[in-house]
Amino acid sequence: MLSSMNTTNNDQPAQTKQFPEETNVVAFSQASVSPYKDLNFPLNVYAHAMLLQEGNADYLHYGLFQHKKTDLPTAQQFSTELVISRLPPPACRILEVGVGLGTTLSLLRRLGYDVQGLTPDAQQIAHIHKNLGNQAPVTCQCLEDFASDAESFDVMLFQESAQYIDPLVIFNKAADLLSMSGSLLIIDEFALRRVEKSVEKLHLLNDMVTQAARFGFELVEQLDLSEMAAPTLDYLLCMTAMHRQRLMHDLHLSEGQLAKLDESNRAYQKKYSSGEFGYGLLRFRKKLRPKWRLRLVGRNKVNEMLALFEKTFHHAMSPATWEWKYGSESGCEIGMWRDHQLIAHYGGIGRDILLFGQPQTAVQIGDVMVDAGERGILTRRGPFYQVATTFLERYIGYGKPYLVGFGFPNERAMKLAERLGLYAEVGHMTEFSWQSLPKLPKWRTCLYSVAGNDDDWAADAVNKCWQHMASDLQEAIIGVRTWHYLQHRYLAHPTQRYQVVVVKNRLGGQARGVLVMRHDTDDSEIVDIIASLTEIPLLVTHARRLTGLVSAKRRVTCRITENFAAFFAATGGVQQPVNIRIPANAWSDGPKPETLRNNWWLMSGDMDFR
Repeated sequence: MLSSMNTTNNDQPAQTKQFPEETNVVAFSQASVSPYKDLNFPLNVYAHAMLLQEGNADYLHYGLFQHKKTDLPTAQQFSTELVISRLPPPACRILEVGVGLGTTLSLLRRLGYDVQGLTPDAQQIAHIHKNLGNQAPVTCQCLEDFASDAESFDVMLFQESAQYIDPLVIFNKAADLLSMSGSLLIIDEFALRRVEKSVEKLHLLNDMVTQAARFGFELVEQLDLSEMAAPTLDYLLCMTAMHRQRLMHDLHLSEGQLAKLDESNRAYQKKYSSGEFGYGLLRFRKKLRPKWRLRLVGRNKVNEMLALFEKTFHHAMSPATWEWKYGSESGCEIGMWRDHQLIAHYGGIGRDILLFGQPQTAVQIGDVMVDAGERGILTRRGPFYQVATTFLERYIGYGKPYLVGFGFPNERAMKLAERLGLYAEVGHMTEFSWQSLPKLPKWRTCLYSVAGNDDDWAADAVNKCWQHMASDLQEAIIGVRTWHYLQHRYLAHPTQRYQVVVVKNRLGGQARGVLVMRHDTDDSEIVDIIASLTEIPLLVTHARRLTGLVSAKRRVTCRITENFAAFFAATGGVQQPVNIRIPANAWSDGPKPETLRNNWWLMSGDMDFR
């Protein structure tokens, strides 16, 4: 619906194609109360502006303009008639998801269709009941929560409502609710392409089409209606300018609210003009019942995820560890079910990074699992391919929650992903090892043990060390290592215990760097370092001393991306290759892998989340 106009920045307004004529303004008493005042903003603005301009407001969706002089109501009606022309004859069963003001629902009922309307907007429900009566077949509910008998509809219709609903919800519900050969009909705005600086909520058109196929839907028709829909934005801008004072008075709005709305609409004009946004009609046919189902893995599916984890890796993950990994907003998981059993999982943990000195977001891929009974299908129809592509399309790239992704797949998984066109290699890990040193003190520096989350001195020291490290790595890609990160990653780990120490000067107490150590049964490991790169030899020396405190016969190891190996080679350690390659997203639009290659700073703390 027209409420899709999100507030975004824009340089200059696009050239307006059409303006409503001043003589068209309909008299509306100053004393009258707008029948649309209770609709959510900006729907109330558009509906009331239409009332002031045209004398009525029947729809809240874009119009499709056939002629330059066509008014918006005529263009909106043409859009609805286009949709109706794609429907089977009455009296097929239709679920209209998103009902607007109820005009399409009312029209379909008059034509003899059996229609059920659905919207989570209580204000729209109230408006429909006021105009069509309390018996109007509309339900105030989200599609995700809507329940009905299997295959109880012949058509699911989304008239500018699909953009607000998760595609996985749309296709799962359509697979459940539509009869065989039933139609899934969507007319809406889409993102046609992503650009580097965009952060968009519109679904990417190509992703919608490819994901529909994974749920057993065949694309029957695809219409590009962008040029016909774009003048709607011009019309809306003209109406809000012409009726500005009345809109503010009648709807109790501020000038700032309308200015922000206009700014958003101008930004949309620009995106339509550049080809980033478009408007189209998609018609799918339910061709088969899918063998597998793709869904998000939420808290209600944790036990299933943990069971698959134990079955796959032969050791358990605790619920507390799942919460630590995926429980926050930065956790994201795609699962695949077969006969109500989880058979594949693809997870990710969000991470703040510096990308060549600029703040960005990344997602670390982890816990990629496929049930052993399903692993024989290693093609573009298999579970791994489907969960991986759905995850990459949803989360990684331009206009997505995370610009880049990284991970540490085993060699088998990496080769499969490369063969399927999902990943490209951008680096690999190497390992250094040293013998432990005697525990004799270093006279110029000493160690400060960090034991808790409420250590103000440690917090300040860690953040200063991070600032030095970030300054040294302006031409690299590195995960942010602030005190906040260190607290969550190491100090708050639910099962693993780390040794976190600050190396500081004995005189003056200046922090030189931070060491994170993990001591196993046999060896010790430098899991993480936070320091200027020139301090690496000093930190390695102290790591060897700390290892000597545990046992004089122990080794201390450290894994680092090979492109930064020289900083550790200078310490005299023994270097050996590790069969761990670093992947980058090669599936969805985003930074090219070659721009990321050999630029990551990654250590064990980035890779294992143990």
